[in-house]
Amino acid sequence: MGFLEELRALFPPGRLLTREAELAPYESDALTAYRKRPLAVVLPERKEEVVEAVRLCYRHGVPFVARGSGTSLSGGSLPVEGGLVIALNRMNRILRLDPKARIAVVEPGVVNLEVSRQAAPFGLYYAPDPSSQPISTIGGNVAFNSGGAHCLKYGMTAGHVLALEVVTPQGEVVRLGGEGLESVGPDLHGFFVGTEGLLGVALEITLRLLPKPEAYHTLLAAYGSLEAAGNAVSQVIRSGLLPGAMEIMDRLAIEAAEAAVKAGYPRVEALLIVELEGPKEEVEEEAKLLAQVIKESGALEVRIAQSEAERQAIWKGRKAAFSAVGRLSPDYIVQDGVVPRSRLGEALKEIGRLSQEYGLRVANVFHAGDGNLHPLVLYDGKKPGELERAEELAGEILKLCVRLGGSLTGEHGIGVEKKEYMPKMFAPEDLLAMERVKEALDPKGLANRGKVLPGHGQGPHLGEVYA
Repeated sequence: MGFLEELRALFPPGRLLTREAELAPYESDALTAYRKRPLAVVLPERKEEVVEAVRLCYRHGVPFVARGSGTSLSGGSLPVEGGLVIALNRMNRILRLDPKARIAVVEPGVVNLEVSRQAAPFGLYYAPDPSSQPISTIGGNVAFNSGGAHCLKYGMTAGHVLALEVVTPQGEVVRLGGEGLESVGPDLHGFFVGTEGLLGVALEITLRLLPKPEAYHTLLAAYGSLEAAGNAVSQVIRSGLLPGAMEIMDRLAIEAAEAAVKAGYPRVEALLIVELEGPKEEVEEEAKLLAQVIKESGALEVRIAQSEAERQAIWKGRKAAFSAVGRLSPDYIVQDGVVPRSRLGEALKEIGRLSQEYGLRVANVFHAGDGNLHPLVLYDGKKPGELERAEELAGEILKLCVRLGGSLTGEHGIGVEKKEYMPKMFAPEDLLAMERVKEALDPKGLANRGKVLPGHGQGPHLGEVYA
């Protein structure tokens, strides 16, 4: 029996997609510049169906990609030509929510924000909050170790995953981690988080929940330059404060957010959002120090949210910024490099210079607290050569981040977009070690083939590339 015939035996009509029109929505993710046509898409509703699909791929040597809502901005859920897409959105149940243990056990298709909604009646919430949290899935967040605005204080997804049930590329089901904060033995679940689907598919995920903060203090500061806003971030950190979040938006991003959601932002060159959170007395004392630091940083205007509605209005503009930039340009590339906080101002100044050199606008929206830049390179794909110029500019920004002592990615992952830059950050020996791990756990190279590793899945292996 052939591969498709066996798939039809596993999945009923409507949950196995093979026609051209059915496959079209799955040809790309949020990085729409890349497109591939899969052989088929399956829509499992139970973890047993995922396991059987993976085992079937292993027997037939068919590459597969697990996909959630398709919000990846690095091409991480791009299909493999002629491969299988395992779409997990229907596996969207919260299997258990234990307020005493402060954990939630969820399926991979559960939407990020839904965890906090379900935990809210118990005074709890799920801390990682990527801008895509109203639509991105926990499975995707695990694959890319997503962060969000509040990762400065609370860390990335890896710090909030306690356990995983995973099907490996060879079809073996394993459990990694446990329900306690302290696990015995190697941190295997931590190792799995952020591997971008190269080592298998998460079937169940145990998440750590946190008590909702007692109080918030949300401040919006306006600056005459992006560099000044970046330097203000360093001043806040040097003061000893650890805000829940620090975000920066430049003039283009402000303009887009205002057009989209009318957040009421001042029209300036840069905005800094700082949010303190925690026990009420502690927040009140920290707010006094923050006011002094922001005053000394040269802010042109300072606003403080006086109500939850005003706080949400400030955050609504920031959360909408990525999609809102579509109002300014028909196409754009979202980059995701990291620089040390102490070099934020320097990095932003250089990005401005590169923008002028390439003749392309760059909108900057980023998690300033941990130096995670999200420059959006604006271009028009209908103009000959403009996509290539935009990609070259985006690449120069990545190389700048590495040169300043940072990283190629903060939370969007490497995917297909950045893998050619991996040798800029890692030595040949490091890349060979990564490939050896991949080959040991996925000898046929089936799981998310062609992602992350420069020589993996297409063309020669790294050992030949760097020989």
